[in-house]
Amino acid sequence: MSIYKNVWERFLLYLPMVFMGLLALGSYWLVRSTPPNDGPVPARPVSHQPDYFMQKFSARTFDATGRMRTEVLGEKARHYPDTPWLEIDGIQIRSFDAQGRLTMASAKRGLTKEDSSEVQLLGNAVVVREAITGKQANAAPRMEYRGEFLHAFMNTEKIKSHLPVELLHGNDRFTADSLDFDNAGQVLQLRGRVHGTLVPKPQ
Repeated sequence: MSIYKNVWERFLLYLPMVFMGLLALGSYWLVRSTPPNDGPVPARPVSHQPDYFMQKFSARTFDATGRMRTEVLGEKARHYPDTPWLEIDGIQIRSFDAQGRLTMASAKRGLTKEDSSEVQLLGNAVVVREAITGKQANAAPRMEYRGEFLHAFMNTEKIKSHLPVELLHGNDRFTADSLDFDNAGQVLQLRGRVHGTLVPKPQ
């Protein structure tokens, strides 16, 4: 039973941090890519018509050493002046942390607030961090999130989904009807019909 407990504790520790780090970097890029405000403009009626587009775009950010940190790709991005959101079709995000570990995210559609405070992945949302190999203390299995919706609140470090989710940690699998994670309080709640399958490691 202690093996199962250790697996669950490691799962709770690492998966939410993967989400927060990836979405924070992705939303940071989106804010930087938003056209700047050049000052006051004459008042005009606000309509739900895009005021700028980006099509089949790819953009990267780099650290001080020139190593790529984040790449954001999309089929099309739209900004609507009557909402605080930037909308991206076919969003894909690739992010490397300080140790060079890769995390990827994709969804049919992505939304991010102009102030970078919220990010949403909608439709076949997938977040994956590949396995970490090496010394036993640093090794970690592949981790994956699947669902139709993921909502991250960057300022309060919370992640929520009101729709069914599937969480994979190596060969272990968890499903639930909804997810609510508070990174500051280190509390993860899986609600509704929660099921878990833990596969013992071979001796």
